[in-house]
Amino acid sequence: MGIEDEARRIYDEAIVIDGLNVSNWSSPAVYDSLSAGGVTAINATIAIWDGYPETLDHIATWLGRFRELSNKLIQVKSVDDIRLAKQRGKVGVILGWQNGSPIGDRLDRLELFYSLGVRIIQLTYNERNLLGNGCYERTDGGLSHFGVEAVQEMNRLGILIDLSHVGELTMRDAIEVSDKPVACTHANARAHFDHVRNKTDDVLRSIAEKGGVIGANAFPLFLPAGFESTVDDFVDVIEDLINRVGIDHVGIGTDYTQDQPPEFFEWLFMLQGTKPRDSYRPLPDPLLHPLGMETPDKLPNLAVALLRRGQSEVNIRKILGGNWLRLLQEVWSD
Repeated sequence: MGIEDEARRIYDEAIVIDGLNVSNWSSPAVYDSLSAGGVTAINATIAIWDGYPETLDHIATWLGRFRELSNKLIQVKSVDDIRLAKQRGKVGVILGWQNGSPIGDRLDRLELFYSLGVRIIQLTYNERNLLGNGCYERTDGGLSHFGVEAVQEMNRLGILIDLSHVGELTMRDAIEVSDKPVACTHANARAHFDHVRNKTDDVLRSIAEKGGVIGANAFPLFLPAGFESTVDDFVDVIEDLINRVGIDHVGIGTDYTQDQPPEFFEWLFMLQGTKPRDSYRPLPDPLLHPLGMETPDKLPNLAVALLRRGQSEVNIRKILGGNWLRLLQEVWSD
């Protein structure tokens, strides 16, 4: 058996979990690509700058989507749902947020959203909210009192805490306050590529020591080769993280943005999602991920690249989804 056939066997048998996907959910091509790529489950971003009513509307849309696309999708509320998605050859969708803003100033809304299926919440998105500070904020005072209470409530409910866009001190506070492991669903090491969105070794080690997982990010802006990156450059990121935190704490968080229009990226970088930044520079249109894994249907190529690097089958299975599955089992369990 050749290396490509062996890699394909490993990929097809593995549970493949993408720690972050923020694609255009109105595009049918997104679901076709996920299915063609044999992706078992994704953390699907349904809120970034959105408030309470908008996020409820998004969930209502998703509930209809789960019904209409039941031949392709399964809503994931438990690890058993992920295994069921694998068994049935469907894509499991975990409803996740990239900002704590949808709860406003009401802590009890966390339980409401949990009942609707939200299972992953990033505390802050780039800037300050009522919980704490983002990685682009002018200063970082750590978690607020409200933020501490929110972390504790997410622990109680069984919601995975995501620190990908969170400021340094707020991350440290969250790791310390949380009784359960936390994650960076889509972030790389700052020592590998010096970008404010990438994380310091101290934070990465603290997440790993608590049992958490870092999802290696394939978004070109956070890679050394930028928009010239290839799947091998992404493997460099994965192996760099493994060297820093160990094989049991690294997954993938592709940050796929399939079929998103230019206006979406401009909105992402706005101040609180409303005021354009003077420093914003338009991104390529269409924005593609590294060559060889541009969209989810190409993800099997990642297994080939990992096997060519000498990664064992056991390690590849952990990277593709095994580590995420273990973490979600621990955080989501009663």
